[in-house]
Amino acid sequence: MKWLAALLLCLSATCAFAEQEIKSFVRGSQRAIVAAHQHKPFILALWSLDCTHCRDDLALLGKLQAKYRTLDVVLVATDTPSRQAEIQTVLKQYAMHRAESWVFADSYAERLRFEIDAQWYGELPRTYFFDASGKATAVSGKIRLKPTELWVKGHVLGKAGDLDSTRAPESQ
Repeated sequence: MKWLAALLLCLSATCAFAEQEIKSFVRGSQRAIVAAHQHKPFILALWSLDCTHCRDDLALLGKLQAKYRTLDVVLVATDTPSRQAEIQTVLKQYAMHRAESWVFADSYAERLRFEIDAQWYGELPRTYFFDASGKATAVSGKIRLKPTELWVKGHVLGKAGDLDSTRAPESQ
């Protein structure tokens, strides 16, 4: 009986460390992401393995997701699927296991960027704060903890006690 309990414990530990699914971001993926989060606020963060400031944002978002369990974060790596192992490593490093993750999977990245936002030309990090109505506010550059946390409190938790909590954060 002890042997069976030990085996079950090992199997559950293995499942906890399973690789996170990374979906292929292709034409139509942006619409699918927004539709899947309809009527619910979420953060969409675009990042790359080669972007230093993106890692700062991943660290911040990882901390916020750990603190606010109902916060939905969607990550889109602008790298290629061939770098999926590296992406997995970074996601683990920043405790982003609960975030929905995607990677650009179209050789014509400009088409994907345009589909996400016609006003976005590829600068990273790029973060979109979607409110419950589906309206998105874009931020280019590093996001800051205090305004991002106020946005989470105002939109995700519904505690809009501070005027700034209803606005999306600005970049540093």
